[in-house]
Amino acid sequence: MEFSKIYMVRDALKRVMDDVFHYEAYEKKNKYIVWQEETEANSHVADNKKDVQVLQGSIDYFTKEDVDENVDKIQASLEIMGISFRLNSVQYEEETGYIHFEWIWEVS
Repeated sequence: MEFSKIYMVRDALKRVMDDVFHYEAYEKKNKYIVWQEETEANSHVADNKKDVQVLQGSIDYFTKEDVDENVDKIQASLEIMGISFRLNSVQYEEETGYIHFEWIWEVS
């Protein structure tokens, strides 16, 4: 078990764009990604010890572009890196003008 496996998510996102932040975006541009680990998912225990640890988190992509090719690129990069994910929500934020995509990811 290695907690550092979460950095596979960062690496997958960096394949799409450079503006990738962990927990909080420091430089908000027209497009940026924020990712974070949040919890342990359905891990496997055997012989009174953790056999497989599954870590779960989220990815938030913010864009002001109505049809943004990075959405497909993010999903493709996660697939290439073998990261399990699901699109959790898509929202329009009136105050900022951003379209906000949120994915839930898991790595083991």
